[in-house]
Amino acid sequence: MSATLNAHQFGRLLERTAGHIADESIPRLHGVRLETDDTFLYAIASDRYTLAVARYRHHGLTSAPFARTLPARALASLRHWAADQPGGDPVTVTLAENRIRFTSPQGELGVGVDDSREYFGWRGVLRGVIDQLPADAEDPFPVFDTRLLARWTGADHYLRLRVTADRQGALLVGEDFLGAQMPVRSRHDGFDTGLADDLDQARTLWDDALGDAPAAAMPDSMPAVRHPSHDASRAVAETAEGLLRQTLSSTHDLIQETNISPAAVAAHASSGVTAWMAFRYLEALHHADPKLAVRIVTETAEQLDDGALGEFAYDAAAGAGYNPEEWQEELEAHKAARQGQ
Repeated sequence: MSATLNAHQFGRLLERTAGHIADESIPRLHGVRLETDDTFLYAIASDRYTLAVARYRHHGLTSAPFARTLPARALASLRHWAADQPGGDPVTVTLAENRIRFTSPQGELGVGVDDSREYFGWRGVLRGVIDQLPADAEDPFPVFDTRLLARWTGADHYLRLRVTADRQGALLVGEDFLGAQMPVRSRHDGFDTGLADDLDQARTLWDDALGDAPAAAMPDSMPAVRHPSHDASRAVAETAEGLLRQTLSSTHDLIQETNISPAAVAAHASSGVTAWMAFRYLEALHHADPKLAVRIVTETAEQLDDGALGEFAYDAAAGAGYNPEEWQEELEAHKAARQGQ
């Protein structure tokens, strides 16, 4: 089972999709899927929030179509290998048992794959997206420069995007933020003639690839993220809710429980006070700098999931000019005094 295309096209397949792969928390999406049909070699990648599919015509299949997922750990070396090949040289993609071989006149590279790993129905997802608008609708279908789209990453963590009309600017709305991006208006602005001119043409170009796959929604048909139940939240609103819940739970237990030890009373009080302080600090930070709040919540969640809080706190204390060793000595002296009493 093999298909052949030139080295430039093969490298572009990986380049155009590798940025969309999911992390290791979704094993089925942690890589780039290669699939063939009678005409094209496809590369597919998704992180459940974006989906990218690129394709090039191959020079013919030697047998039945095939599909395998290239693991993320192999992509760096494979992309480097592809970049080292002269662009016009043929690259043959050959499927073997638990392996894919990439062969060119300059050499060969093998990548181990899991033959049993399934993938989601990406054709149905794209069918659902492309069929959201009726074929005869006069809807906007402007061309945007992706290099300019990247400029919005500094505006906000989330933005609403509204395409208003064909050949007109797109509207972007954030928290205390408003923006617009002009589309590319003509080929003099540099866009390629290979782009579809309208939605109907896009449907026609991809109709054979999508086939009769039933339309599917992205969140429902893609593998879910399977974080352990103890993972800390990476969202500001969810973190704030958790802190408020913790405050109310601790103060409720402190008031309602009558037969608890002094140590338990101290623990409930400390938990409630700490959660309330954290909520107020997070609330203030989010109002002052929402983007910084998102970054801090994410970094804190990663530290909590790591579990080495003592090490983080020790380093932070030492970095701030305190003496954590002296704190530990004071704690031990306090414990010894209490035991003596």
